[in-house]
Amino acid sequence: MQRTLFRFGKTAVACAAIACAAGGYAQQISDDVVRIGVLSDMSGAYADTAGRGSVEAVKMAVEDFGGKVLGKKVEVVFADHQNKADIGATRVRTWFDRENVDALVDLNNTAVSIAVYNLAKERNKLVLNTAAASDVLTNEHCIPTAIHYTYDTYAFASGAAHGLLAQGKKDWYILAVDYAFGKTATNTITKMVEAGGGKIVGKTFYPLGANDFSSFILQAQGSKAPVVTLVSAGNDTVNAIKSASQFGLMSKQTLVPQIMFISDVHSLGLKLAQGMVFATAFYWDRTPETRAWSERFKARMNAMPSMIHAGAYSAVTQYLRAVEATKSDDALVVAKQLKSMKLDDMFAQGGYIREDGRMVHDMYLAQVKTPQESKGPWDYYKILSTIPGDKAFRPLSESTCPLVKA
Repeated sequence: MQRTLFRFGKTAVACAAIACAAGGYAQQISDDVVRIGVLSDMSGAYADTAGRGSVEAVKMAVEDFGGKVLGKKVEVVFADHQNKADIGATRVRTWFDRENVDALVDLNNTAVSIAVYNLAKERNKLVLNTAAASDVLTNEHCIPTAIHYTYDTYAFASGAAHGLLAQGKKDWYILAVDYAFGKTATNTITKMVEAGGGKIVGKTFYPLGANDFSSFILQAQGSKAPVVTLVSAGNDTVNAIKSASQFGLMSKQTLVPQIMFISDVHSLGLKLAQGMVFATAFYWDRTPETRAWSERFKARMNAMPSMIHAGAYSAVTQYLRAVEATKSDDALVVAKQLKSMKLDDMFAQGGYIREDGRMVHDMYLAQVKTPQESKGPWDYYKILSTIPGDKAFRPLSESTCPLVKA
């Protein structure tokens, strides 16, 4: 069904561009509803770190904004992409073409994200990617209407590589999940380690959602590399660490998870997870503001939020502010406004969005507490240091995004 001319087609885009260039914005909320779709893994390996928690975080953002923007209702819909690009793309195509969804949130799978980006670009829709990790999303796969919000593989790899290489741990072994995220992150880690004078002595790719990590851990153990890094997330990370502990890998080699969520630590327990060091984008107990919001989230979900959940809340809040400022839900108009804003909330202080779509904000180097240091449930991290945003993320000068001006 044909929607308002402003939202679809070349004429619509041209009108938006003209309005912006003139210093004003076309006032238009298509179909009188701002509709947000949360596309996530609701049942698989990444469900605990995103999933229903992301839906709840988005609902919290909408409720805190008053449930409306410019007097128009804000609706939230959600779906399970099952970590399959074709399923995710099919769901999003229906959302865009039949159900009038204006913006997407979460997308915690790189392969799904790439498929969805193509549709968003074709249909002039906004993507708030708060959960996929690969930094190809702000490089060769960047699009004008996508924001990569919470973290990326470059930020995680940078924190781990610099710290361990400085300790003289030069030989690394990589155990990575076998799809787009794992492969691109492996390339990033390899470049960083080699640039720092280190060497990758071996690598193994395992299938997403593997039930048994024994053979993979034994290969890593056999390498005798001082550092074994896990390029994984969610249940895969938990299962790999449990297997590594069972085989005694952690007594002689340093096990470094590239992405560690608080729900992973909760599943492992402090006795097993204690001492691990990694970069994180959010910790619930860092400031009075993070504590207050996180306690509200816990009351709804019976768990403290992951960095994905906090990022989803922040991204949707900033999105609604941009819609309010521009009086439009047109993706190009809203994306331009977001890239002009300073982002200040409980997740990001002084954050900003670059022309490649990367949201730049501080990251934090965290260490898991010992059982003796913890004061109670969810008191898991010591924040060792703050990594400034301009140091955490890939410099814009190194970007391969075609949107970046030479």
